[in-house]
Amino acid sequence: MNEEVKDEIKEVPVTAEESVTETPAAEAPVTDTPATEAPAAEASGEEAPAAAVPSMDEFSEELNNSFKKLKEGDLVKGTVVGISDTEVTVDLGSYAEGIIKAGEVSNDPHFSIKTDIAVGDTVEVQVLGEDKNGSILLSKKKADDTLNWAGFKEMMDAREIITVKVAQAVKAGVVAYVKGVRAFIPASQISTNYIENLETVVGQQIDTVIITVDEEKKRLVLSGREAAKDRAAAEKAERIAKVQKGMITTGKVEKIMPFGAFIDLGDGLSGLVHISQISQKRVKTVEDALKEGDEVKVKVLDVKDGKISLSIKAAADQEPAKDPASEGPREYRSGGDATTSLGDMLAKLKL
Repeated sequence: MNEEVKDEIKEVPVTAEESVTETPAAEAPVTDTPATEAPAAEASGEEAPAAAVPSMDEFSEELNNSFKKLKEGDLVKGTVVGISDTEVTVDLGSYAEGIIKAGEVSNDPHFSIKTDIAVGDTVEVQVLGEDKNGSILLSKKKADDTLNWAGFKEMMDAREIITVKVAQAVKAGVVAYVKGVRAFIPASQISTNYIENLETVVGQQIDTVIITVDEEKKRLVLSGREAAKDRAAAEKAERIAKVQKGMITTGKVEKIMPFGAFIDLGDGLSGLVHISQISQKRVKTVEDALKEGDEVKVKVLDVKDGKISLSIKAAADQEPAKDPASEGPREYRSGGDATTSLGDMLAKLKL
């Protein structure tokens, strides 16, 4: 640049307005607050209040937990935050993470830490100690043993239905796991039906109830047979509840006893007709009036304590009277070939 051009540049005055680069209106940033409105703090010249800072009291529980020293045998809850082939990492909200080695996750040998537990699960664990890296070693299966036995007693008393998967067949029965605790099902208690080959039920899910709880011996015994009986009884009670006093229905004589007959009403229900309720006439023995397989019409007299009382004669009393006109004309014979219809007889009557 020559000296003349430099002198010209020096002589050109630059104003403050020309030094500001203007933004076109179309490109101006848009805000929710109108340009004419300024925040109250700015308008008054006062400083905006500082954001509220949570007090230490609000974090006292978390802080206390984080510094609390865990000792061997403690039962604590945590959240699963990591899973590998060999261990499960648990956030205890404490000074260090917890580690459950694969062998301490469950008593069930078929349990898989890859498929049967997930990140985000809440687990109850027992503290075993610390490793050389300062991590807290945990055991879920020992916590299961400690926590579950009292619950098992309550489940047994309540006859609670528990669905289990049969893990293996052993001598005289099969093994399943309830909340990680080994349970035995005797062969005679697997089902209401006889099972010859126990291997056929391995891998199957069956409904059971607890019939034995022995915490001292760590013995837990289940029964699928009792669960099936409980369920059948409950279903029968529901059906009986639908039977109303005064109903008239039909059934078949299924069994004759000296005091009466049992009538099969269908749907797994039966009721008793006492010998005094068989007929309007005096019946010496039940066999005089009924035999097994007879179809009879009965009336429900009462439903009490799961038992249905029936009456054949009460049902007969309530049958509608037959309309003679529906049976057609009758003829009365008085010997020989002479016949007189009922209409002729009525026509000759003098009133």
